[in-house]
Amino acid sequence: MRYDLNLLRVFLALMQERSVTRAAERLGITQPALSNSLNRLRDILHDPLFIRERYGMQPTAKAEELAPVIMQAISQLDGLVFGQQAFDPRHSDMLVTIAPNSYVEYVLIPAVVARLQALAPGIKLRITPYGNDLAETGVISGTTALVMGRFVDPPDNLVVQHLMDDSLACVVRTDHPDVGDTITKAQYETMKHVNVMPPGKMRAGLFQALDRHGLKREVAVSVTHFLSVPEVIATTDYCTTLPSQICRRLLGDKRLKILATPVDLGTFPIDMAWHVRYRHDPAHRWLRTMIEEVARSL
Repeated sequence: MRYDLNLLRVFLALMQERSVTRAAERLGITQPALSNSLNRLRDILHDPLFIRERYGMQPTAKAEELAPVIMQAISQLDGLVFGQQAFDPRHSDMLVTIAPNSYVEYVLIPAVVARLQALAPGIKLRITPYGNDLAETGVISGTTALVMGRFVDPPDNLVVQHLMDDSLACVVRTDHPDVGDTITKAQYETMKHVNVMPPGKMRAGLFQALDRHGLKREVAVSVTHFLSVPEVIATTDYCTTLPSQICRRLLGDKRLKILATPVDLGTFPIDMAWHVRYRHDPAHRWLRTMIEEVARSL
């Protein structure tokens, strides 16, 4: 029986998104077109594959069984095909989906966009959230090109590359009544703190660094994004501990001053990861190299 290989990509997108709407958006097709492809798949495989439930499309036992086989087959085919292709970034109009954590989106993505504008103005970039679960980003199924942040025990079908390391610094308001050009351990432990609690592993990293050095703090406010912090710090006597690359972007804010942490809290890594199917894809290799160069420039 003949069938369209694109149907298999529809299947993988639905496995990842569990939503016709999101799967269609990810693949760049209409919802009716995706529904039609799903119906064709159901006819070919003699199984409903996905059952509509209250919280989305749930795969059947048959779909769960087929998923790893289809993923491996697509990966092997992509490797063969992509390896024979050349890539010219100046004339590419592809859409690239990247899932950065909030740190990477704030620190690295603007420089990546600027580099794309200069070298590959036709490439369109789509940013999707990277939260607590790698599977939610689409990188494990290969529908997302890259995920960027910190990874703990990534699955075997991901290739992980180290990009950069960053350290930590403190931020207080410029006219803080108790803190001058340095902050002592005693001051740090008696002050109230603003803590950033983004999804993912970065929040655990700071807690672990503080624990390793026996440094305590009283968290008065927890926010979900780095962009929230400057306004809180500028209008209170609170302190915050942020990555140094983010602190560099706050240097122009006259209301704030950046200080070294009272003890050396070490560094944390930033990595990028991608599905093994893209290992030999020329366009993907170019993208990875470009991002690596941007990270190195920081």
